[in-house]
Amino acid sequence: MSRPTRMLRRKFEVFCEGDTEYNYINHMRRKQGVEISLRPINMKGGGYGNFLNEIKTKGQVNCLARFIIVDADRMKTNTGEKAAFLRLLDYCRQQNRKKAIPCFLILDNPDFEYVACLHAADFSGQASEKFIHDRMGFPSLATFKSKEDVYEFLTSGSYRYEHMLERLRGGKKALYNKYVIRRQSYSIEIRETIFDKANLTVRGSNLEEFFDVIDW
Repeated sequence: MSRPTRMLRRKFEVFCEGDTEYNYINHMRRKQGVEISLRPINMKGGGYGNFLNEIKTKGQVNCLARFIIVDADRMKTNTGEKAAFLRLLDYCRQQNRKKAIPCFLILDNPDFEYVACLHAADFSGQASEKFIHDRMGFPSLATFKSKEDVYEFLTSGSYRYEHMLERLRGGKKALYNKYVIRRQSYSIEIRETIFDKANLTVRGSNLEEFFDVIDW
């Protein structure tokens, strides 16, 4: 007996860490009208392992793709976190090999604050915290991180997410996914997830994949 066809809506699931990422994506989905189930993960005391546990136990079935958005800074400063990240990477690769729900692992290196700076036309590679204080006008990094309307801030005036996407597409990155979108069958296939730890010395991200997929 054949397995029943799974009817999918154009819905995506996002697991993310930190208030900044959550606020950014939460407001973005309201503005863009994208159906996204957003799941914030508390990294304190659990690190990348918390992501893996949450994905395994709380992931939804009825979605086209799943995005796991993490910062790289934790694995660069904590030996134990390196192993935890590799387990998370291996899990995503396994799911993609099994043709389960596509798992896009997104790695912001060193963190989302760097990605936020890329929205600014006048950002030229300064230290993220200094740029956020001196040019964006925030008294502290904590103030920026807690800003609920951070998406509106980063997409107004001279700030554009298009600046960020253009820079990311042309830059080096420690991790990226090779994938195919089949519009006629409404499906996505991740064929390979490339992780090059040598590129952890270069700031970058593959967050453009998130925008490309939800915008198809």
